[in-house]
Amino acid sequence: MYFWYKFLTCLFYPFAPIYLFLRKIKKKEHSIRYKEKLSQINIPRGEGFLLWCHVASVGEAMSILPLIENFNQETKIKKILVTTITLSSAQILKKKFNQNTKIIHQFLPLDIPKFINTFLNHWTPNLSIFIDSEIWPNLIFQIKKRNIPLLLVNGRITKKTFSRWMFLKKFAKKIFSKYDLCIVANKETENHLAILGARNIKNYGNLKFANIKSNSNIKLDSFYLNKIKDRKIWCAASTHPTEEMFCARTHIELKKAYSNILTIIIPRHIDRIKSINDELSNLNLKITLHSNFDQISIDTDILLIDSYGEAQKFYNISKNVFLGKSLIKSLIKDSGQNPIEASRLGCKIFHGPNVSNFIEIYEYLKSLGVANEINSPEKLNQSLVEEFEKDEPRNHHIIEKIENYGQNALYNVLKEIKTYIDI
Repeated sequence: MYFWYKFLTCLFYPFAPIYLFLRKIKKKEHSIRYKEKLSQINIPRGEGFLLWCHVASVGEAMSILPLIENFNQETKIKKILVTTITLSSAQILKKKFNQNTKIIHQFLPLDIPKFINTFLNHWTPNLSIFIDSEIWPNLIFQIKKRNIPLLLVNGRITKKTFSRWMFLKKFAKKIFSKYDLCIVANKETENHLAILGARNIKNYGNLKFANIKSNSNIKLDSFYLNKIKDRKIWCAASTHPTEEMFCARTHIELKKAYSNILTIIIPRHIDRIKSINDELSNLNLKITLHSNFDQISIDTDILLIDSYGEAQKFYNISKNVFLGKSLIKSLIKDSGQNPIEASRLGCKIFHGPNVSNFIEIYEYLKSLGVANEINSPEKLNQSLVEEFEKDEPRNHHIIEKIENYGQNALYNVLKEIKTYIDI
C-alpha cells in the first residue's frame, strides 16, 4: 500500500505548483509564503538542538501554546520550528510569536518525497512532535529513516477516523508503529491506537485543558469595554453555515425580553464574514464588525468578529457561550468544536446534539454542570434567559478544577517530552 501511496504522490509532483497557485488565487493559501509548501525555504536553520512541532489548524495551534512557552525557556533547545497547514493557524502563531527569534513558523510542505526530503535536509530536527491526528506517510517514513525521534502528542483518533484506518489496517500498523511515543488525549484514542499497532501509548488527559501562563492579551481594551458594559451579552463561537442564522433567531427572541441584548458571533472561518453580514442584515439586524468596533452603538444587535485569535477576549466578558459545528451533522467530518477555552474562563457552554469530535470533553464538562445541549433557538433562548435571570458570578471552584486538570496533563506531557531532549 505504501508503494502505491508514494507512487501517486510522486506523480502529483509536477502539478503541485499549479495546485497551490490555484489555491492562492482562491485565497486559500498565503499570497507569498505558499511556496513553503513546495519546500522553498528562506530561513537558515542555525546551530544547536532544533525541536519541531507540527499542527494542522487553529485548535491544535492553540493547544501547543503552553508547550511552546515551556520549550522557549529550555536552554538546551536553540530553535523551535512550528509547522502548520492552514492560513488561520499561521495567523494565530504569527500574532503570538512574531517578536521571538527562537521560534520559527513555516508551512508544512506537501507530502511529496521531493519536498519532504528538501524540508528534512534543511531543518534536520533533533526531535519531531506531531499534534492531534496529523498523519503524513511519506513524512513519517522519512523521519524514521533518519532516526529522528517521533512523538504523537495529544493524539486523537475518532471512531470515524479509526474505521477508515481499519480498511487499511496493515498500512496503518506500518505507520503508527513508527512513533516512539504516543501521548493520547482520551481513552477512545488509547484503544484505537493499540489496535492500529502503536506502541508506548500513554494517557494523561487532554492537553487542550492546559493554559498559557501569560493572559495579558486576552482582556478587552477598556475603551471598547466601556462601550458595551451596560449590555446583556452572550457569545456564539466557531460557528459554521446555518448556525449564524440560528443565533440571529435566538437574538431576536432574546430582544423581546432584553432590549439591551448584544450577541457576539465569532465564525470559525472569517472568509465568510461578508456572506454572514449580508445574511443577518436581511433580518433587519444592525451588525457591527470587530474591525469597526469604535462604531458600536446601543442599536448594535450583532458584533461580528472578523479577525482570528480574539475569542478569549469575548469569553472574558460573556458568561454564556454557544459552540458551533454542533447543529450540523456531517457524514464527512466529525462534529463539534472544542469547548475547553471557554470553559476554562468560567463560561457556561451550550451546544447542539452533534459533538462527536469532543465527546469525552463534553461529558467531563457536563459532569461539572458546565455544558448543556440545546437543539432550537427557542431552547437556547430559554436557557440564556434562565442564566441572565440567575446572574450568578463565575464559578471559581469549577475554574480551578479545570485548571488543575489541564496543568496536570501539561506537567506529565512535558516530563515525557523532556526525556527526548535530555538524551
